[in-house]
Amino acid sequence: MNINRFKENPLITPKDVKPLHDGFEVIGAFNAGVAEYNGEVLLLLRVAERPIATDEQQIKAPVINKETGQLEIITFDKNDPKYNFDDPRTIRLADNLERFDYLTSLSYIRIARSNDGHHFTIDDQAFIYPYNEYQTFGIEDARCTKIDDVYYVNFSSVSPYGVCDSLISTVDFKTYEDMGNIFAPENKDVLIFPEKINGQYYALHRPSLKSIGNYDIWIASSPDLKAWGNHTHLIGVDKDNWDSGRIGGGLVPIKTSEGWLEIYHGATEDHRYCMGAVLLDLNDPTKVIARTKTPIMEPDESYEKQGFFGDVVFGCGGLVKGDTLTMYYGVADTSMAGCEMSIKEILQQLANER
Repeated sequence: MNINRFKENPLITPKDVKPLHDGFEVIGAFNAGVAEYNGEVLLLLRVAERPIATDEQQIKAPVINKETGQLEIITFDKNDPKYNFDDPRTIRLADNLERFDYLTSLSYIRIARSNDGHHFTIDDQAFIYPYNEYQTFGIEDARCTKIDDVYYVNFSSVSPYGVCDSLISTVDFKTYEDMGNIFAPENKDVLIFPEKINGQYYALHRPSLKSIGNYDIWIASSPDLKAWGNHTHLIGVDKDNWDSGRIGGGLVPIKTSEGWLEIYHGATEDHRYCMGAVLLDLNDPTKVIARTKTPIMEPDESYEKQGFFGDVVFGCGGLVKGDTLTMYYGVADTSMAGCEMSIKEILQQLANER
């Protein structure tokens, strides 16, 4: 598989983003949804900010107060035996490491803009900032689907209630309409198809099960983008392969003559993230035509292997012009990068590995 990584990579790093909050530092600008609007390429960045440490023996957790909407800081003693601080992203109870109780950073969505798709400027203010009780720990990993003249942006909303998927719509990337939570906890990696199929909207989603089952990709349909049903298991993890630990939707599905092309992410159990592809039937996307057995992209470059959480390539959006897919992807849970690849080559790999 030929991949043309941009020579400017990484395109956006945390040092390129000015913190929104006083006394905070940006530790991540990554996992951006992608749109084209008014001749510009827009990256809907997940910006993660954390309070600057002033005492090495303290860990701070930023939380939005659900009653007042104001940002508050909760401080923990690193030596407190009740908590586990091994993962720098989370604060967990020492006797229940399977779940987190707080995050050490707050994420929100901020827009980066480019005239050429390679050089970006970042808006000073947030586009989507936590605005309700389901987002008190932040907003993460946006995806953007254009249907007619409306852009639908869905994202993970994180709070003590869990991780659900929320949806807004916009026509100008200045204001938006809140369309509510479309998938209940625990659910991530939701991707809405860019057109109706047989009168129904479709979306991929990834339930995160706590009792039995795996981190697999499901598909659902809806008459109105708000009420989702007809949930069907689509593809599962491959216990002996590169996507043995978890899988999830990456880019908004791409319509081709062969079927709906979905570029998805997969990870091993030790959290090495790669990108693969699956081909779905044009008229019935619940039917899988083919799936790659080997990744179409792996973390090879230094900026993909080293960062806040290394060995990660995580595509969240792309643009198609002819045979060229331009994919923008998060690297090492830290920064944004870009690359180009051939849709024909991806389809050929799918055919070869069917």
